[in-house]
Amino acid sequence: LVWTGRRPPLASRQARFWSRAVAVVAYAASVFAGLRGQVIGAIALGALATWLTIQARPPLQATPASREMSDKEARSILGVAESAGRDEIEAAYRRLMLRVHPDHGGAEGLAVQLNAARDRLLK
Repeated sequence: LVWTGRRPPLASRQARFWSRAVAVVAYAASVFAGLRGQVIGAIALGALATWLTIQARPPLQATPASREMSDKEARSILGVAESAGRDEIEAAYRRLMLRVHPDHGGAEGLAVQLNAARDRLLK
């Protein structure tokens, strides 16, 4: 059962299918063991089934290269008007970056978008 859950980097679709199938059987066996009063066995089978389910996920696909951002999108991200000058763009960037910076618990993707929007508008 453990072997079926292992996933090499290029795991086949068939291996993921069988891993999921074994996970369903393990979940059913876990419920059955729990109903019979075998708590430790039920927990072990449930943990195995959960692990197999997680391992059966398809590999992550690489995100395609992002396209160039338009001025309209950049202004929308920063929340500035079309008539905004350099100082207003930089102030909006700083204000938003303080909220979303990865070092302060924010998301890296948002920081990347803010940087791209600032760079686009300030050229």
